[in-house]
Amino acid sequence: MQSDRRTGLRICGSRGHPVVRRALIRYARWLRANFSFPVRVPVYLLPGPTLVTVHGERCSASFFAPDSALDEPYIRVATGDYSELRRRRGRDSALAAFIVSLSHEVLHYQQWLRAGKTSERGVSAAATAMLRRYEREVDHP
Repeated sequence: MQSDRRTGLRICGSRGHPVVRRALIRYARWLRANFSFPVRVPVYLLPGPTLVTVHGERCSASFFAPDSALDEPYIRVATGDYSELRRRRGRDSALAAFIVSLSHEVLHYQQWLRAGKTSERGVSAAATAMLRRYEREVDHP
């Protein structure tokens, strides 16, 4: 019997900043080649500088972990502060910030797959390590 469950990582970003969108689409290709996504996880790119979580907190990115394994999780990334980050840090460093944010949320996705819950323990360091690994394989984001 064939499963109808969708798999993979998909960037849904028509509302996000176009430069960030292109960089994250490129990064998503690398992620799919290096990590498994057995439950579809869409990544919604939002136009604002921050977003509001289901708990009412403002942040730059979030992972929604459903209670039921039958429902799909999703990731949201705010892209509206790209121009400001680029002006302050330069293009590559600004895009690296978005890549780390997406990496952070992908790590929460992996935690959710394994344990059904998420934790911040070690996630920031692991997200930076994912960026460093990606940097070794590409010229720039």
